[in-house]
Amino acid sequence: MNLQYISDSKGKTTGVFIPINEWNDLKNKYKNIEQEEISIPKWHKDLVSKRLESYKQNPDSAMDFDSAIDDIEKEL
Repeated sequence: MNLQYISDSKGKTTGVFIPINEWNDLKNKYKNIEQEEISIPKWHKDLVSKRLESYKQNPDSAMDFDSAIDDIEKEL
């Protein structure tokens, strides 16, 4: 992909230019890529809130990422 990065006067990257042909390819590959906002169902938000509350009440019940991955790999 032939991207061009846009920078401000301090050299900080502020944007990316994607050639139109490549943008059209991305739109064909990933439907709804132009959609600015994705709505999250209420049941999903409720479930995440419930899990966060459960974690706050018992943070020791959580497993760190590496341990979780190790457990998953053992089951494969």
